[in-house]
Amino acid sequence: MMSRGTTTAVRSVTGLMMNPRLFSTAAGNGSMIGAMRTGSGLIGSDKAVATWWIKSYPVIGVRNASTMALGEKGQHKEETADGAAGGEKGKEVVSYWGVQQSKLKKEDGSEWRWNCFKPWETYQADLSIDLKKHHVPKTYLDKFAYWTVKSLRLPTDIFFQRRYGCRAMMLETVAAVPGMVGGMLLHCKSLRRFEHSGGWIKALLEEAENERMHLMTFMEVSNPKWYERALVFTVQGIFFNAYFLAYLASPKLAHRITGYLEEEAIHSYTEFLKELDKGNIENVKAPAIAIDYWRLPADSTLRDVVMVVRADEAHHRDVNHFASDIHYQGLELKDSPAPIGYH
Repeated sequence: MMSRGTTTAVRSVTGLMMNPRLFSTAAGNGSMIGAMRTGSGLIGSDKAVATWWIKSYPVIGVRNASTMALGEKGQHKEETADGAAGGEKGKEVVSYWGVQQSKLKKEDGSEWRWNCFKPWETYQADLSIDLKKHHVPKTYLDKFAYWTVKSLRLPTDIFFQRRYGCRAMMLETVAAVPGMVGGMLLHCKSLRRFEHSGGWIKALLEEAENERMHLMTFMEVSNPKWYERALVFTVQGIFFNAYFLAYLASPKLAHRITGYLEEEAIHSYTEFLKELDKGNIENVKAPAIAIDYWRLPADSTLRDVVMVVRADEAHHRDVNHFASDIHYQGLELKDSPAPIGYH
């Protein structure tokens, strides 16, 4: 039996008259104990079970294979590790390559429970940022970017109405795309031209990761329906390719579009907060992943999470409008130091 990922193959051997070296064990002390045969069969139990842990790729096939002790009653220990969405269980990986997973601790000495981000990647959001900043569109490209984003808001309002949890989920699946596309294209450009990017590759990928963490957080408090999940596939496929082409054609247009998208995100989260304050949406306890990621107090609520997410969006708004302004001035992004860690 073989499947993708870590696979257990179990073979029962009964009464075989084979080479003594057929079976071996990778026990903890590294010794190799062969299965010996007599004139009628194997010494020991009538049935010897050889268990292989195999790590393989779906196309290439077997990559790593190590043999566990024959007939051992003890089973390999499983460790639980909370994943990006929290509470996700994982197995300890047995690998020939000896790659060790680091054991991290929080400041209070408790075990770090997340695999999707590390303690040094956490931060406290700057809530003092001006949320009312707006880039007034003046040029043709600015107006095109502005009305393109405005036209996307109408169907979103109709579809989600006041279900802001699912609306936030959909919003973040789109908002996480521009940073990844921009960072990827700048990365390729840097390789082609043998030049640095001024830190903009890291800044844009950092933005994409931050938006993805927003999504992982809201998945804890929302339960999207099947057709909403299907919509994510459709919207992401269309938006990724459209934004990719837009960035190739005009980076200043692409960054301006993202800046206006972030302005709409600020508006959406402001409306989210209004619904929370009115009691129309239950102000539940903040997800554990949000408390650790934004270093929030232990008694934080959903309202506190929306506040820090909105602040993040305001910072992304500033970065993308700034990037567009750099291009409008006839410069390239590498000519101006990137605002790494701005949020």
